[in-house]
Amino acid sequence: MGEAHGIGRRDLLAGAAAAAAGVTLVGLSPAQAVPVAEGVRKFPFPTTDSVRVLVTGDAGTGTRTQWAVAAAAREYHRRAPFSLALGLGDNIYETGPNSANDPQFASKFEDPNAGLDFPWAMVLGNHDTSSVLPGDGGWLLRGNHEVEYHANSARWWMPSRYYSVRLPERNPVVEFFVLDVNPLAAYVPPLLSPYWSVDGEYMNAQRAWLDDAITNSPATWKIACTHQPYLSNGPHGDAGRYEGFTFEPLNGIHAKRFFEEYVTGRCHFILSGHDHSLQVLEPTPESKGTRQIISGAAAKTVGNEPGTASGAHPALFENYHQLGFTVLDVDASTVELRVVTVDLASGAHSEAFHRRFG
Repeated sequence: MGEAHGIGRRDLLAGAAAAAAGVTLVGLSPAQAVPVAEGVRKFPFPTTDSVRVLVTGDAGTGTRTQWAVAAAAREYHRRAPFSLALGLGDNIYETGPNSANDPQFASKFEDPNAGLDFPWAMVLGNHDTSSVLPGDGGWLLRGNHEVEYHANSARWWMPSRYYSVRLPERNPVVEFFVLDVNPLAAYVPPLLSPYWSVDGEYMNAQRAWLDDAITNSPATWKIACTHQPYLSNGPHGDAGRYEGFTFEPLNGIHAKRFFEEYVTGRCHFILSGHDHSLQVLEPTPESKGTRQIISGAAAKTVGNEPGTASGAHPALFENYHQLGFTVLDVDASTVELRVVTVDLASGAHSEAFHRRFG
């Protein structure tokens, strides 16, 4: 999550708590998946037993940084074609779309990604659900505009607020579980909105769906996709200690409990954005073997922001100063992970990290 212009994160949090409003809201679940509009032909998901995945996060600025990373991804795609992409949230900076027909979908998604013609499985981020301040996550209903946009785009895949994708559909080698953690991690907690509350209808439905979906998944590899991370050595920090806070719920304690009850030990990887960095962390005892990967540098970097590179968790790779993306090659036996960094001045990209897991 980027900061509001001229507003520090702590100032944002302090001011946001007073902005919560109690209104009746409606969220979409897989059972309410949005159909594709007549005349829209979606790019197809792969049917092969191996897939190459472009993983980007926090991309939706419409600025030259986003365009530079997208150009590098296009060049990579020409040499080694991608099967699909994962967009890990903050898809429309700074405050999310205003409707399903918002021109920001063109300027901050379609136009920069021209030529990357494959499905983009999208995750909701805190900037996509802003209310009073950019990134406060206080208008959760705003995220439904991004779900509605699913009907209008060949690339954009978000048929509901949380969902899964099996690849291939029959005998899948991988299943991606796209999750909406925003109600548990918003900087404006939905204290007065029972539907979105920690134990409200929306989160309880998501918990029940996820528990069943993971339990019954036939996929060899199970990968959770979120915006907010479970673990991070970046300035946002870990769930349960977000922003360095110790008081609930702004420290993300409910997100931590959600990850530990429903995701860790059950999925092989958690892919997240939020921190504008590239991290490949080692599993911890708490994570029960689940590995956290952060790919949130598709348009912004954290640089020397306080709390960067905390060293809280052992890392195979960390980069906080360069733009870039992650590539996953998945087949029945291995996940091969590459981190690609992009030089803004020259547009050149290079492989900064490569490791095979299996």
